[in-house]
Amino acid sequence: MRYYTFLFALVLLMPFHAAAQEVVFTQNASIEDRTPQQSLWMEEVRQRLDYLMYDKLLQTTQIGLMVYDLTDNQVVYTRNERHRLRPASVMKLVTSITALDLLGGDYGYHTSFCYKGTLAGDTLRGSLYCVGGFDPTLTKDDIRDIAANIKAFGIRCIRGEIVADLTMKDTLSYGSGWCWDDDNDRLTPLLVDKKDQFMSVFLQELKGQGIAVDAILGRGKVPQGCTEILRYSSGIDKILTRMMKQSDNLYAESMFYQIASANSTSPGKASDASGAVKRLLYRLGLDPLDYTIADGSGLSLYNYVTAEMIVRLLRYAYDNREIYDHLYPALPVAGVDGTLENRMTKGACRGNVHAKTGTVSGVSTLGGYCQAANGHTLCFAILNQGLVKASDGRAFQDQICDAICR
Repeated sequence: MRYYTFLFALVLLMPFHAAAQEVVFTQNASIEDRTPQQSLWMEEVRQRLDYLMYDKLLQTTQIGLMVYDLTDNQVVYTRNERHRLRPASVMKLVTSITALDLLGGDYGYHTSFCYKGTLAGDTLRGSLYCVGGFDPTLTKDDIRDIAANIKAFGIRCIRGEIVADLTMKDTLSYGSGWCWDDDNDRLTPLLVDKKDQFMSVFLQELKGQGIAVDAILGRGKVPQGCTEILRYSSGIDKILTRMMKQSDNLYAESMFYQIASANSTSPGKASDASGAVKRLLYRLGLDPLDYTIADGSGLSLYNYVTAEMIVRLLRYAYDNREIYDHLYPALPVAGVDGTLENRMTKGACRGNVHAKTGTVSGVSTLGGYCQAANGHTLCFAILNQGLVKASDGRAFQDQICDAICR
């Protein structure tokens, strides 16, 4: 009873425009179920967050906020948690959790090389196929190693054609709702150093290995009955770490299209991946029609999510070690690395907050995990929209993290 009396008094003391802002709490456990220490911690955290809800920033911008106690399995605090807002790169949490749930932590990105024709002596007469798996990690050094392995396979001369198989995804080079004036990477299943230059680099490296090439370059789908020469693979953790720590959009889109490809017998489309995300949301008790999933990176202006949705996915990941054990180490750590290296460098948040940042024009977001002063593990989502300066949103998010960590 003491807690609610305090709230009433606090509202009376605030200016009228601030008092009109309503904070709604949802609880899974009654006050009677909590120990005195738990109740005191909860009350203190809520008072700190109440105070932040009267920040001047929120007079002219939108916020979606939810904090959840994973240890006690109950909501700590909410504010507009069901308001649809743009996620920016917090969308990468949605993509990674869906991918780990669907594909598993042992999933590999594969780029295959095979041939159709005859290999007489060291001369291949026919077609050499390069089958793209949208591996964004491939470098020129990797292509050199691949060319060396083709030579080691016994091929010293290629007469016919070298074919790029790009059919694992659709032909769209950019995501739906991306800004036309952004300098974004092209989305193609065969990349070298994150650029659409695979075939030219591959041809150069074949010749560099002393392989004679008398072949035309083309595109097509690998036929049945081909003989595999080699398969280059990258584990999902390699993609996940850069995607989350550095907020790499190309890596996120490559993961989005792995989801799409796994859900389609034809070239994967963004709608295939979006459908997989929405099926997961449905399984988690959310209405998929409440959200718009346009891409995997958060670049799209068509994405709309809620703080409640992000927290529900974070809860699901925490409860499933096959997901959490891959996701958690990949998240930026406050004051330590990634996009949080220069944020929350002191106090209770440093080394404690593991979260994905997000920034697009007018939007700043943060979602992830931390440990509270009472030893409980929390997850949270903070979506700020309508910002003139993203730095204002980041500073506000850092204050929220401090409020729930100490």
